[in-house]
Amino acid sequence: MEAPPCSQVEELQQEQEHGSSLVVGLSLCDSAPLLWRFQDLKTVRSNSLVGALLGSLPRTPRQNIRLGRPLLLMPEEERVLREHHGAAALSARNQDAAGAAQLRQRYEEEQQRSLEEQSILALEDRKSALLRAMTSSSGSDEALQCRLLALEQNFSFPRSALAVQLSTARAGLSHCQEARAFLEADWPIREQDSSRRDARYQVFRDLWGRGFFLTSAGKFGGDFLVYPGDPLRFHAHFIAVCLTLDESICMLDVLSVARLGSNVKKTVLLCSPAPDGSVHYTSLQWSGMM
Repeated sequence: MEAPPCSQVEELQQEQEHGSSLVVGLSLCDSAPLLWRFQDLKTVRSNSLVGALLGSLPRTPRQNIRLGRPLLLMPEEERVLREHHGAAALSARNQDAAGAAQLRQRYEEEQQRSLEEQSILALEDRKSALLRAMTSSSGSDEALQCRLLALEQNFSFPRSALAVQLSTARAGLSHCQEARAFLEADWPIREQDSSRRDARYQVFRDLWGRGFFLTSAGKFGGDFLVYPGDPLRFHAHFIAVCLTLDESICMLDVLSVARLGSNVKKTVLLCSPAPDGSVHYTSLQWSGMM
């Protein structure tokens, strides 16, 4: 596996140290770290962290090809930011009792105003329909006025017929009391305690420190897709499979992941962290693959 020269690695680490002064704000949804602010997305991208966009675009909400904010970080990306002091949990300013009461009052006022406006429009529509019906039947003006007066006095617009506007241009999160208490727990909530998670993180940190971009490789049967540059400009060159040094792997699994890598024209890397902090890499390729 080819890696950037040592000088490039040192320059990248220096840039990352300078860029770590920009702290991104994490919004935790259960235990998933989300980034909402545009500046935070630019900051993590400049630090070779990709994540995955989850939100729908306001102008085209009914599609899932092009997505927008929030950005979901992988556990390894969150841990890298945490260790470099580059992330902090955002304070839930709009989730306190006073803020929730104000939002609820504002929402009820908006709903009442919308109900009154739609009630006036519905009454005008009923009057227009009555005028057309009375005109076509050649009724007298006095009878028409009586019908219009009776309609105006007895008309009622039910709240169930109220048309509700769904806002998609502005993101607002609200949680119940139990979820709010969960989010206010000590951060980080998730602890990387298992050996498999530690192996994944050590491999991620090593490859990220070499200047590679990494994304999830769940669709390719591995742990990470490894890109030589920004995924918007390059295809992935490697499929990283993380294993501990004492972990055994079935030969059929080795053959299946190697064949999958050859079908998608990528090299499979078996990555095993060593006790001294280094990572051992073993590449798998079919002999006939160019």
